[in-house]
Amino acid sequence: MITPPNCYKRNCKHFLGVHNDSDPFDESAEVVNCLAFPEGIPDEIAYGVDKHLKKVKGQVGKFVFEERE
Repeated sequence: MITPPNCYKRNCKHFLGVHNDSDPFDESAEVVNCLAFPEGIPDEIAYGVDKHLKKVKGQVGKFVFEERE
């Protein structure tokens, strides 16, 4: 992981981490996930300008950004 995802930098309590189940030496195989996006957070949220302050199409549940206490 070269660039930490915004979810991590913002300390979102729903952030689960970065996983790479296929090849631990291939950064392009990394998947950033959270409770709302267990299969992978969209790039516009993980690395873009979308702060995920409201529910978006394709997510699981009603999870949105909440800072970890």
